[in-house]
Amino acid sequence: MKNRILLICTSLLIATALSCTDDFDEINTQPDALSTEDISAKFFVTEIQQRLLKGNMFPRWLGNVIHVDQFSGQSSNGWAGSSWDGDLGWLYNSFWSDAGCWNHLSGYNTVLTSYLNNVNEGGPLEDEMYYALGLIMKGIYYQQFTDAYGMIPYSEASDPDIALPKFDDQLTIYKGIIAELDEAIEIIGDKTEAGSGFGKLAENDVIFSGNMQNWKQMANSLKLRLALRAHGAAGEDFSATAASEAIASGVLANVDGMFASFPAETNIWGASSAACYGDVYTFGGGGSDWRVSQALNNAMKDYDDPRLSLMTKPATGGTMTITKPTTGEGVALIDVHVDFVKGSLDAAGLIQDQDYTWTETATDLTITMPENTNYVGMPSRISPKLKGYMPGTMFSEPADIITQVRNDEGKDQFPEVVMASADSHFMIAEAIVKGLASGDANTYYQLGLEKAMAVWDTAPSAEFLSSDMGSLSGTMEEKLEKIATQRWLVNYTNGYESWAIVRDTGYPTAAVITSDDNDIISFAGDLNGRQAQRLRYGSDTYNTNGDNVSAAVSIQGPDNMATKLWFAK
Repeated sequence: MKNRILLICTSLLIATALSCTDDFDEINTQPDALSTEDISAKFFVTEIQQRLLKGNMFPRWLGNVIHVDQFSGQSSNGWAGSSWDGDLGWLYNSFWSDAGCWNHLSGYNTVLTSYLNNVNEGGPLEDEMYYALGLIMKGIYYQQFTDAYGMIPYSEASDPDIALPKFDDQLTIYKGIIAELDEAIEIIGDKTEAGSGFGKLAENDVIFSGNMQNWKQMANSLKLRLALRAHGAAGEDFSATAASEAIASGVLANVDGMFASFPAETNIWGASSAACYGDVYTFGGGGSDWRVSQALNNAMKDYDDPRLSLMTKPATGGTMTITKPTTGEGVALIDVHVDFVKGSLDAAGLIQDQDYTWTETATDLTITMPENTNYVGMPSRISPKLKGYMPGTMFSEPADIITQVRNDEGKDQFPEVVMASADSHFMIAEAIVKGLASGDANTYYQLGLEKAMAVWDTAPSAEFLSSDMGSLSGTMEEKLEKIATQRWLVNYTNGYESWAIVRDTGYPTAAVITSDDNDIISFAGDLNGRQAQRLRYGSDTYNTNGDNVSAAVSIQGPDNMATKLWFAK
């Protein structure tokens, strides 16, 4: 695909350069060259989807596994043997943080702008439907980007005459995204396809296979997400209108979700690599070999959620021997750490001498757990002081479908989650509970549950439906907690969105990782036990656009991970 795109671009440049002299053009025409009839905007669609939603494995590894997945409270990367020892994600590092997060997201603007300029009115590949699709991709991009950093270049980011764009506040960005989504929705209208004949969009759209009504629903779902997240934030005056318009126009309804699944390639660092976390899990040794979090495990286990056995695996178990420290502060902390480890097993519902055995001698601790039997989530943000006390075999890994290595024929691989139709229904329920829409919130909530579980080829069990989580009952706050928890679960593997849900709602409470005990929790960096609220700006933008970065910091607050963003205040 990349070679084809390069060839197309080269052909366009050559054609433009040679058009000035008819004779020269005639004499120097290559017989087998591509003609204008061979060029279509469809060849560029896969690129803009791929670059944002998958990228290559390096930003996925550094951005998601090491950072936002942990910030969301859905994973833990701090077990004994991890090369990160639980700290790296919580500590700003100009290489790990910039490469995986800032550089990936800020760099995407270039390819997106190029696409939009090509398909916009007056562009060489002008087509309003392709342009509408690009506007929706732009909305997906900027929602993720601003929800990770807060103030970012937006209004001036694509202006070729502005080398150093200003950083816009989130209120401005949210309004801008919604305005462009509205434009896309109007363009699509009742149309079902983009392009025609040779230029027809189909397989080149790896998300909806060219179904423009699904794209329209996606635009409405994203609009609803923005409205709910902005609701109640300082200065917002659009959430009620935007929410009602989005619902009335139609959110994602009849598709399992907006997934991105790309053709497999042999290069594991290649931008076209398929699958959600395949290769990432195995490539980096202990730094990639993460565990399912205690919050994620218990959010399902406590309510007999049938997705537990599909999203995670039982702990490997076996017999694990831990040598007691004989020097350093570990000697004094051994009782604290032992109690914490036992508490982690208790939190998973395991009963000592029934589900596991624990024996101690003067020098060792021995834990014996049945093999591949118990689902046990690992507490997130574990301090390196606990290294050696929490063997990885005690805790559950993600399911094979999540971590499946690419290019292994016959093995299912979980795709990239961007927006699930289940999330759309949960959001409608949330809008109703908040008074932004009318209807029966429980109806939409349970429909969301049905669709959320359908993603994993299952359905709500009788045990789950009879649990407290199975219906939307209780006080307003209890209802909002259930909705947020289910939205958080359905966005599993979409760390950026899961993290945004936690920061916006405060739910699930187990995913809000704060503590004042630095003997247990990592106090790395400037968080000092607080929940990570944002990512830090990349060092490159300080070097190239420092004045505008400084202006943003003066408005938003200190450039550290503890500064709350506009929507979360």
